[in-house]
Amino acid sequence: MSMPAAIDGNAAVAGMNGPILGDREFGFLRAFVYEHCGISLGEHKRQLVQGRLLRRLRALKLGNFESYCELLRRDPHGELGELASAISTNVTAFFRESHHFDLLTDELLPRWLAEKKNGGRLRIWSAGCATGEEPYTLAIVLAEALEKHGSQVDAKILATDLSPQALETARKGVYPIERLEGVSTERRRRWFLRGEGQYDNYACVHPRLRELVSILPLNLLHDWPMQGPFDAIFCRNVVIYFDKPTKQRLFQRYAGLLPEGGYLFLGHSESMYGLNDNFDLIGRTVYRKSSA
Repeated sequence: MSMPAAIDGNAAVAGMNGPILGDREFGFLRAFVYEHCGISLGEHKRQLVQGRLLRRLRALKLGNFESYCELLRRDPHGELGELASAISTNVTAFFRESHHFDLLTDELLPRWLAEKKNGGRLRIWSAGCATGEEPYTLAIVLAEALEKHGSQVDAKILATDLSPQALETARKGVYPIERLEGVSTERRRRWFLRGEGQYDNYACVHPRLRELVSILPLNLLHDWPMQGPFDAIFCRNVVIYFDKPTKQRLFQRYAGLLPEGGYLFLGHSESMYGLNDNFDLIGRTVYRKSSA
């Protein structure tokens, strides 16, 4: 019986589960993803990247990772969103980390609406909105605050993400019923429409919430078309993918779009410690821009 040939780490060899991600291609992908997405991929991520990108190879009818890398070289931006979707995890939920929304409901929104009641402008940015649960949660508490305080404030929520698949879900605003687990019964009845027929196990966000949310594609590492200012920026569970220099640049850019006293919300495992001097920590992963 002949022995199997040794696997060359630089070759894309077809195995039982499809092509193998070799050293050369993984090195290219690591550099490409870092340059365009700011995401650092360690060697321990190789199997994860290989498994997730195999679906892209099949969708594009490519036989190996070398061909996929060549596609990225020819058209970096055409495939960037799909690549980012494949290697990142869009884990989100309605009212995730509920203490953030409690702060908005109990303190921040009443104060902002009182300050802006005479034709003011209120803007919140959900940066890295994934499939939309976060901005629609923001829309729920904002809509309720506007009603409670009888305010005519010009209030909007900007929701952005790099992933085209995630943005498509967010724009549709249709979710399996089980995704509403974090939403109270009263709010489910008020802010969601139950599907019928083939959509019996789904719910659609209320048109009023959709009116408050603008959903746009955006790469956080590239130019930002919006000028601000924002009263609050939610960037939760996004910077965990970035290295220290990328985080520092991003936090500095956020500071430029927030007025003194503006708020930045991070995810439960994220911190600004040692990365930026423009903010004061005022609560669990809640930062307020300090005076110059």
